[in-house]
Amino acid sequence: MAEDLVIIEGGKKERYGSLLPQIKALMEGETDLVANLANVAAALKEQFGWLWVGFYLVKDGELVVGPFQGPVACTRIRKGKGVCGASWAEAKTLIVPDVEAFPGHIACSSLSRSEIVVPVIRGGEVVGVLDVDSVEPGAFDEEDQRWLEEVVDSIII
Repeated sequence: MAEDLVIIEGGKKERYGSLLPQIKALMEGETDLVANLANVAAALKEQFGWLWVGFYLVKDGELVVGPFQGPVACTRIRKGKGVCGASWAEAKTLIVPDVEAFPGHIACSSLSRSEIVVPVIRGGEVVGVLDVDSVEPGAFDEEDQRWLEEVVDSIII
């Protein structure tokens, strides 16, 4: 298991390319879901410095906050509500360049300006979402989507 995280500067491709093998090493041999999600959230937050990085898990018909890094979060989100609930309902990644323009956006933090939510799909069902918020408008694009979907696919659940 890796115990140190190497943070690099550079473009998104280089930063994700360096981080993904480290995330996989953090999870190697670990079967505890909470431990893996906590380390993934921490690694992403450390590398990119985003406002909020974390997971919501589907429990009893709602998304319930799981391991995260950042300010206090909304505890529960209904299916179809906000960006996380919409990503869950649609079972697809959503990139929101301006959260104020997203109908029904749930403002867990007034500092959030843009967001990307990646569904965690196992056995054809969404079991959770990776939620990432930035203080910068338009912070996320298709490059983030590609890499974050790869991160989510590598999580041992």
